[in-house]
Amino acid sequence: MTLASEYENDDLNPYRVRSRREVIALLRSIGERNQLVRMLINHGHDTIVTSILNIDETNNTVLLDCAPTAIMNQRVLDSEKLSFETVLENIRILFHSPAAESCTYEGLPAFLIPLPTDVVRLQRREFYRVPTPFTNPVYCTIPVRTEDQVIPVVATLHNISGGGLSIVDEKKLIDTTQGRIYENCRIDLPGGTVTVSLQIRNLLEVTLTNGKVINRIGCAFVNPSNGTLGAVQKYITKLERDQNAKATGLG
Repeated sequence: MTLASEYENDDLNPYRVRSRREVIALLRSIGERNQLVRMLINHGHDTIVTSILNIDETNNTVLLDCAPTAIMNQRVLDSEKLSFETVLENIRILFHSPAAESCTYEGLPAFLIPLPTDVVRLQRREFYRVPTPFTNPVYCTIPVRTEDQVIPVVATLHNISGGGLSIVDEKKLIDTTQGRIYENCRIDLPGGTVTVSLQIRNLLEVTLTNGKVINRIGCAFVNPSNGTLGAVQKYITKLERDQNAKATGLG
């Protein structure tokens, strides 16, 4: 899943820890317990596993372990935005940094990032974003109103949670004004179709390997029915079960 790349999603605001003391305590606990941390770079296209080596309270910095290859290390240094995700006592911890610098720690190469101003401490399972499979895509049809007609725009789901979803609009036909609400959107889940209102929350422009730029749009469910939430959660459970089976070699 790609929760870390959704760090700025407004849905996560209630779970943000903004106290400097608490932020330091959380990051220090992660380091002391040798928890592995996923670092997302290049807008989430590349991921490396790192760990927190030290917290420098005086200089407001965090020291991180380097990647295993020089190429990946350079990609980290070239990235203008870094997102991080880990787990501490079964609670997901998210934070981000604008950039990283190279340094040494105890004679070995390391990364240096600014101390995060806030950290997301997420415990509620329903907001975990689960990626949808490329091999068996799920489509969402959004009625987009123009001056004289309503055009059904079919977008592919990128991920989904109990609180919303992310869709891919390859033709950029959907108005991505933050807060815009689209009613009567149809999601064609494997177990059946559900209809829900979606509110635009965020936009990420993604450049594909062929140079094409597409929109990845984060949306929140607006007053979904219990039936819709039940169908969504059933699909999420199936996705998680399939992913766990693949991870253990049983899928």
